Amino acid sequence: MRKSPLLRSPGWSTSPGGAGIVLQSSTGMVVEQSLCFNFPTTNNQAEYEACIAGLVIARDLGAKEILVCCDSLLVVSQANGEAQAKDPILEQYLAHLKRLASTFSKVEFRHVPRTQNDRADTLAKLASIGKPGLNGTVIQGTLALPYVADPERPVGQVMMPIGTEEDWRTPIIKYLRSGWLPEEKAEAKKLVRRASWYTIVNDDLFKRGFSTPLLKCLAKDRATYVLAEVHEGSCGHHPGGRSLARKVLRAGYYWPTLEKDAADHVKQCDPCQRHADLHNAPPARLSSLVSPWPFHQWGMDLLGPFDTAPGQLKYMVVAVDYYTKWIEAEPLATITSARVQRFFYKNVISRFGVPGVLVTDNGTQFTSKGFRDLLDGLHIKQRFTSVEHPQTNGQAESANRVILRGLRKRLGSAKGDWAE
Repeated sequence: MRKSPLLRSPGWSTSPGGAGIVLQSSTGMVVEQSLCFNFPTTNNQAEYEACIAGLVIARDLGAKEILVCCDSLLVVSQANGEAQAKDPILEQYLAHLKRLASTFSKVEFRHVPRTQNDRADTLAKLASIGKPGLNGTVIQGTLALPYVADPERPVGQVMMPIGTEEDWRTPIIKYLRSGWLPEEKAEAKKLVRRASWYTIVNDDLFKRGFSTPLLKCLAKDRATYVLAEVHEGSCGHHPGGRSLARKVLRAGYYWPTLEKDAADHVKQCDPCQRHADLHNAPPARLSSLVSPWPFHQWGMDLLGPFDTAPGQLKYMVVAVDYYTKWIEAEPLATITSARVQRFFYKNVISRFGVPGVLVTDNGTQFTSKGFRDLLDGLHIKQRFTSVEHPQTNGQAESANRVILRGLRKRLGSAKGDWAE
């Protein structure tokens, strides 16, 4: 990657700058991009623009691991954490770069001499000349604004305008923009009725709804990325098919086959299939445990021992409200009666008030004199589950199962990180 050599001054340059980007896969496929900057910039900012644009293209092409070769030692040092960005604008660029790099499984920044970056240098010159068409094999684009000018704008949005590829959105976009209709009357009538639910905002297609905000319409490749990010990304907890589809809608995205694609994605998720529930209990009549109002009846249970986490944490205490299904959990190094009392007072009584009923098993932590004195002093009724029959405290057991299943799916082999 390379910025335009016309920007030699450390200050601002009013002449149009450019960037050259060369992407090469392990199979030998090469993608070249020439970008022209329609805004004043400095050398270092232009280098950041080139790096960010290159990562955006690599991400959209489906790359997972990438090696970034840049001839700016400053940018490489800041990206690798070896140097600090003291300039406020460069700090914003660095934050954008790190956020974008986190979407890859592996990113390495390496400094290369300018003599080894000659092809990117040529593409940067081509962009700064301002005469597109000089190289028919090169993709040429224009950035109207720097990435840090609008932090709310998704990174790389200006580089992939809609309508460049044929997908399910194309007929709707054509109709909304120019009134185009297919020749068949039935298809034309169907398209007119369907297009009434859509609108175009800033060159992006959105779907309207009665009680929902505008939902951004995605193509197949971007839809696959969104499903994966919501399902097992940084904030994903491997939900089921229907829950995954609704989380995507709440995130503001839509495509016609959302529910089917969400169900198929869950079926193809290895952790979900590997740790799925096996229902081996015989059929029996259910008996409901009714709580009259929120935070009146709680269930408590202990989990562990787990693999030792930092701080010698090996156990977990869990409390769940029978009415709202609200869960409170805390990792513990030891499961003494004093620690359980402190958890119950701090996480339940201090936050939600004094409950009326507490359901526990017959563990020594819950039957100790100190714990029972705490409950008696606050006039809390304690109910014990039947021996060898955990279904009596089914709400707490269900909460335990949800927590354990989420830990198994999210952590994989990194068992020592369960407490974090």
